[in-house]
Amino acid sequence: MRYLPGEPHQLPRGRNSLGNYQPEHFLFTVEQGVATLTLNRPERKNPLTFDSYAELRDLFRALAYADDVKTLVITGAGENFCSGGDVHDIIGPLTKLDMPGLLAFTRMTGDLVKSMRACPQPIVSAIDGICAGAGAIVAMASDIRYGTARSKTAFLFTRVGLAGCDMGACALLPRLIGQGRASELLFSGRSLGGEEAERWGFLNRLCAPEAVLADAQAFALQLAQGPTFAHGITKKMLQQEWNMGVDEAIEAEAQAQAICMATNDFHRAYNAFVAKEKPAFEGN
Repeated sequence: MRYLPGEPHQLPRGRNSLGNYQPEHFLFTVEQGVATLTLNRPERKNPLTFDSYAELRDLFRALAYADDVKTLVITGAGENFCSGGDVHDIIGPLTKLDMPGLLAFTRMTGDLVKSMRACPQPIVSAIDGICAGAGAIVAMASDIRYGTARSKTAFLFTRVGLAGCDMGACALLPRLIGQGRASELLFSGRSLGGEEAERWGFLNRLCAPEAVLADAQAFALQLAQGPTFAHGITKKMLQQEWNMGVDEAIEAEAQAQAICMATNDFHRAYNAFVAKEKPAFEGN
């Protein structure tokens, strides 16, 4: 169907709703376009298991087709974000796997990060307490990070005899905090306190522990009420332009912005400006 100026066009059929999704290994709710994903094993500081890794990966893949989720907040139950891979449910069994099994696991965990970066929704992590190992990776792979002064982020892989190059850490972390600082954290495995994490640029904002989730959700709601199709384009370009030269990036942005200029939201914004009103974006 050809788009005509002044005639709202529609998204193609076949998209999904995740509002009623009932996960097995974490909590998930959707309200006003904002999904909140809660890692929910507070008695163990919310570690991940083989099954929760896989379910998280599949959920983020499904988000690419979810028309009722505009933004997503990740948090942890209790007073911690995520302690990483469960020592008993993951670390122990890994010592008994052969190389094909180990590679299948590391590829699966990497696929979680790929799916987080590929989904069009902005992801905001609300980080309190322990944020370690795979938990630090999930925070790193998010688009925005709200934290607390008492949060402790650590890329612990070297502490268990592994390399720091896990789940994209050597590619993503230097882009957030710089090569030298990323090298220090990935070699040492030391904890990064909340105030230091904000100074280094890992955390976007420090919040009070009792307010960090609400603050993250409020920011996510603000994004959800904006031009969400355009937000998805912004996220895609932030990802893709890492591997582009400047001239190539400028051309890619020209094409991306031209696409956004053909959306209903662009016309809504113009009409609202003329009428001296606030635009009501609908994400198409």
